[in-house]
Amino acid sequence: MTTARPALDPELRALLTGMPLMSRLDPEVLAHLRQYPSTPVESVLAHRQVDRREITVPAADDVPIRLSVFRPAHTDRTAPAPCVYWMHGGGMVMGDRFSQIDIPLEWLDELGAVVVSVEYRLAPEATGTTLVDDCYRGLLWVVEHAAELGVDPARIIVAGVSAGGGLAAGLTLMARDLGTPAIAAQVLICPMLDHRNTSTSSRQYSGVPGVWTGEMNAFAWQAVLGDLRDDEVPAYVSPALADDLSGLPATYVDTGSAEVFRDEDTDYATRIWAAGGHAELHVWAGGFHGFDALCPQARISATARRTRTDWLARLLFTTSDTPEGV
Repeated sequence: MTTARPALDPELRALLTGMPLMSRLDPEVLAHLRQYPSTPVESVLAHRQVDRREITVPAADDVPIRLSVFRPAHTDRTAPAPCVYWMHGGGMVMGDRFSQIDIPLEWLDELGAVVVSVEYRLAPEATGTTLVDDCYRGLLWVVEHAAELGVDPARIIVAGVSAGGGLAAGLTLMARDLGTPAIAAQVLICPMLDHRNTSTSSRQYSGVPGVWTGEMNAFAWQAVLGDLRDDEVPAYVSPALADDLSGLPATYVDTGSAEVFRDEDTDYATRIWAAGGHAELHVWAGGFHGFDALCPQARISATARRTRTDWLARLLFTTSDTPEGV
């Protein structure tokens, strides 16, 4: 039986016609996709005045984790800057720390934020909590070196897109439960939150080619979870499982109406409100998965990006010290 689906934004629909779409992932296809690097970071930095630094920190099992630190090269600010700790997308099975890096670098441009992007290990080579643990170790390094980085430890934002959004949510839950470090906010962009893959939107975007489908999602989660049974899956890995969403920092969630993660994302924001928390939710009508990362030139993408930046500016700055142009 055919499942009805929300219509795509007309401009996005036209742009999507030029993209290679898939229905499924398997080990062979994944190996092929991993051969293609993300956009070279040098091209993203070419028009920016940015100081870049590469760091290696040890994971819990002493495997080195790479961090890239980007700081505004010239700033009039004497006070410590906010920091965006970034986790990339790719279904937790592909991508690297430079994937979608243009998104947080816009916050460097407009908010003067220091951006730190973490190269967490990927599934299926790494499974279970290894990925979120890698992200946690990198975040601890940032907090411990805040003064050296010129970062205000009271204004650290964790952010990510797709798989990175799910890892950001799991990392925030972990930091809350462990009591450290303090996180000022989490920005979850079309986050991958629920391994169960049973929502209405999961069904709507199965059986049809897309940017990310229910079948691709099932493959990626199997790669992450390995031999874990459903009752063994930690909420830090699949944040939708968390029984308690109280005590979380200010949360921004956005998603498209025409994508596989729509329902798990809206449910997560709803449950934060139910726990008395601060959440802002945007569902962009006609947006497919990752639309503003893949098609930043579209009008809906520009609006989505601007709305996130405005929210961060309100959160991070008082009216008197908001960066010029925001």
